[in-house]
Order: sequence, then structure tokens, then C-alpha cells
Amino acid sequence: MNSPPPKLKSTPFNARPNSPPHAGGIEDVGTTFNPLCSALLTDLYQLTMCYAYWKANRHLQPSTFELFFRKNPFKGEFTIFAGLTEVIAFIRNWSLTRKDIDFLESTQALGAHVDSNFFKWLSKLNTDDVKIYAVKEGTVIFPKEPLIRIEGPLAICQLLETTIVNLTNYASLITTNAARMRNAAGEKKVLLEFGLRRAQGPDGAISASRYSFMGGFDGTSNVLASQMFGIPCRGTNAHSYICSFTSLKDVTSSILIKNNNNDDDNNNKNDDDDRDINNQQFIDSILKRRKEMNWENTNEGELAAFISYARGFPNGFLCLVDTYDTLSCGMKNFLLVAHALYDLGYTPKGIRLDSGDLAYLSIECRKMFKTYSEKYNIPSFEKFIIVASNDINEDVLTAIEEQGHEINAYGIGTNLVTCQKQPSLGMVYKLVEINNEPRIKLSNETVKMTIPGKKQIYRLYSKNGYPLVDLMTMINEDPPVAGKKILCCHPFFEKKRVYVTPSKVESLLENCTITSAAKSLLELKQHVKKSLSSIRPDHLRTLNPTPYKVSVSMNLYTYIHELLNKELPIPELS
Repeated sequence: MNSPPPKLKSTPFNARPNSPPHAGGIEDVGTTFNPLCSALLTDLYQLTMCYAYWKANRHLQPSTFELFFRKNPFKGEFTIFAGLTEVIAFIRNWSLTRKDIDFLESTQALGAHVDSNFFKWLSKLNTDDVKIYAVKEGTVIFPKEPLIRIEGPLAICQLLETTIVNLTNYASLITTNAARMRNAAGEKKVLLEFGLRRAQGPDGAISASRYSFMGGFDGTSNVLASQMFGIPCRGTNAHSYICSFTSLKDVTSSILIKNNNNDDDNNNKNDDDDRDINNQQFIDSILKRRKEMNWENTNEGELAAFISYARGFPNGFLCLVDTYDTLSCGMKNFLLVAHALYDLGYTPKGIRLDSGDLAYLSIECRKMFKTYSEKYNIPSFEKFIIVASNDINEDVLTAIEEQGHEINAYGIGTNLVTCQKQPSLGMVYKLVEINNEPRIKLSNETVKMTIPGKKQIYRLYSKNGYPLVDLMTMINEDPPVAGKKILCCHPFFEKKRVYVTPSKVESLLENCTITSAAKSLLELKQHVKKSLSSIRPDHLRTLNPTPYKVSVSMNLYTYIHELLNKELPIPELS
């Protein structure tokens, strides 16, 4: 069973903790977070094939399937593997209930054509004999590499296909997208996932929150995801809140308690005056300074909204400042209210920009913070955080970084969770061995041809610590050895080959039994960061990345081409 979700703690909006207070994630692999992940979450043809196997008495034949993808997403040269925790949980819990069997029997596609004994057999089917080998979740991986190898009886391995692809395709895509955005923004910027309302349904939204955090984001606006996975939750206010106020008359009366605990020595306050002040006194202090600054033309409704919000969150005062006009209105109203809070001993946080030229506006806002800070001798005002949102994607992040800016944090929604550049990774699950005999899928397109047989993957490193090539070998081959020259071949093109003498060899495919302990979400996040740091930067860059080599051993190359010659019909011209 999952442990109870941790209690949410108050965390600064711009915090980037090394160990989020509640980022433990799912500790028990035995339970999936999505109740839709049942045995019936599959395509009908998996069941019709299963029945055909059963009728032909082939359902128990030993088989091997591999999960891989054919092309890196987003025109890049790397992908992050994600979703393995959920795959193991799904396989561990796979079974067909009595209700499931009854439904299958009632369907036109199966019930009218299938021997009733098949349903009896199906009701007892389990995954006890299934073995899983996989690349560690959160690892940087490349096309054609087997990410998961499933071994077991043919029928059950076939029935697992659709759900395994579903659980890894979107997860790997989102994690990769998040990692690319982290790379574009730099390590010091806070990245917040704001995509709940734009996601493809509730399950898509939950997955997006989980895997964007794993890929390098720092928090989410999704409260349910925060509860489920311990991801730090962030949020302030929206335009509707500000527009709901029309004048200072909308501000209800209240008492503001003096705090006397802000970050600066306040040279402007009277230390002898410890009285709490009421609402009108607070407003009067703001209006007095408003007149002093000659800012009396700012929108009064917005000012009222800021005052009201300050009342509720005096130590978390962060406002959306672009409802009417950022520089001539929103910024001025924010500074007036922030100063009044400061006089009471509170520490306001900053602003959010949601429209306009974000780089330019952030610079101008920082100038206003500095000017105001110097005028009233409040050093902390110069350090207010600036959060930017508004249809931000990887290209925008790159452009903003190139332009120079003063943004501390980004809120990213649509372009993160929908992966607008590429909506699908294209995971596939293919049979590579049956009855210990290799199988290959042929195609007129080389990219769609499979690499037969059980394989192992090794990452070969150079002397500078970066990997040079990933090498696939036959399962019964001796592994490559550090310091020994190895011939690395393209699986299908003879002339594409290279010698490599690795300084280090890393085995990537590991035995992962269905009872394996799951890694926490924070551990997976840390592994993503570690794996990315091990890859040469030119492979990771957005513009014209250097292709990474994935090769096969000479033995596997020979094996492939012997099978090609056997299986590929020779055309005859006439």
C-alpha cells in the first residue's frame, strides 16, 4: 500500500530546494496512480491474437518482446526514458476480473466467435512467468535501443503490449520536453508546470505534473499532483481576481498585525509604535505614498485587489501586474502595497508577468525595483522575484536567455503538457524472439526494421568522461572491456563502422523483477539530472545537435544479415 500523502508545507514561490519537503513520490511499485491501468486497457487485436495463439496451442511458447522508439523527439538527439515504475506496477497487478471476463464474453467481436474454454483459461492467466529487463528509469537513451525487454509465455507478453507502450510513450516525451526546457532556461531559473487546464484530460494532467518534475521542473500548480507525488505546489492569483475589484470601497475592513520580521533594517518605521493597524489606516498609508510618488492615476480597482490580497498573504505577496498596464499601473500599485506591508514587518515576494515582451518588461521592472529601493533605502525591494508566463516554449526560453532579462522563474503550461512540437514519441513493442529463434520485421524503410534476438546495451565512454557510442550486442556475447578496441557497426549499412577503445563500459539493461522496489520521484529526478550531465553538451543542444551513435557488435551485425538473407525474398525481374 502507498504511505499516506505528506502534509503540504509552505514553501517560497521561487524556492528550488535540493530536497523538496514532500517529494518522496510513490514508494511502493505495487500500486499504480491511475486506476485506468487495468488489463482491459488494451487494443482488441491483442485479445484476438491471444485467442489465435491459444487455438493454435502456441500461447505458452517462450517469447521475447522489446520496447524501443525510432526517432528522437523535438528534432533533438536525446530522449529520457520514463514510465518504468508504472510499467512494473501494471505487470505486477495484471489480472482479469470476473467482471472483465463477463464483459469480453458479451462483446460481438469475441463472445460470438470464441470457445468458452478460452475465457476460463484467460480468467486464470497471470504474469508470474514474466521477466523484465530494462534501462534504469530517467536515463538518457537513443533510438533503436531496447528500453524494456519482456520475456515469458507468448500470449501474456502479447497482452501487455498496448499498456506498456501507453505508459512509456507520453511519460518519456514529457520528461524529455521538460529536460529540454530546463536546458534552455539554465539551472538557476525556477520552472513551474502550469498546464493542468490545457492537458489532455485528468490523467494526462497528472502524468504531465509527475514527469515534468522528473525532467527538471521545480513545482506545479496542480494540487492533486502535489498531494499524490509530493511535488511542491505553487500559485498566486489570476486576472479575474484583480478584475473583480473596481474601487477601494471593495476592500473589506480588517486588522493587520505588525510582524516586525522582514529582511531589512527598516529605517522608515517607528520602532516604538507596535500597534496593529486597521484596514483604513493601511489604505491611508498607501494613498499618502501614492500622492508622494505622483502615482495617483493608477487603476484603483487593481490597487484594491492588491490590498485585499496582501491582507490574505502578507508574507507571500506576489501579484500579477499586467491586467491593465504593467509599467504605468501594475508595478506602481504593487510597490505601494509592498511598501505598506514592509512597514508592518512583512517581506513581499515579487510580481508575475503574463503578457508583452517578457525580456524587456522584466528589465524595466527590475529598474523600477532598484529605483524605489534606493529612494526609500529598502535593499530587499531590489531583489523582488519576477515570474514570467504566457505561452512559453523551448524557443522562447532560448530567445529570452539570448536577449538578457531579469526573470527568476517561469510558469509553463500548454507547450509543456501538450508537447506541441511533437505530440507522440512513437514507442513500439516488437517480437524479437520466439522459441529461442530470432525474429525480424522487414520494411522498405530501414528505420522500421527491427534488430532481432535478445540484446544487451553497453555505453562506451571516452577518456574525457563522456560517452562515445552505445553498443548493442547479442545476449550471449562477452561484454566489451575497457581499454580493448571494439568494432562498432551500423546495424544495416556496412560502410558505417568505427573502432572504439573505451575508458569505461556501462551496462544499461538491468534485470528488474516485478517485485523490484520503486524509486521515489525525487530519486528519479536526480537520476535524470545525473544522466544528462554525463552526455556531451553538443548532443543536448537545441540547434543542430551532434548525432549520437548507436551501433551493434560485429557478431550482431552478422546475425542480422544472415537472418535478412534468410527471410528477405529475392525479387525477380521480368
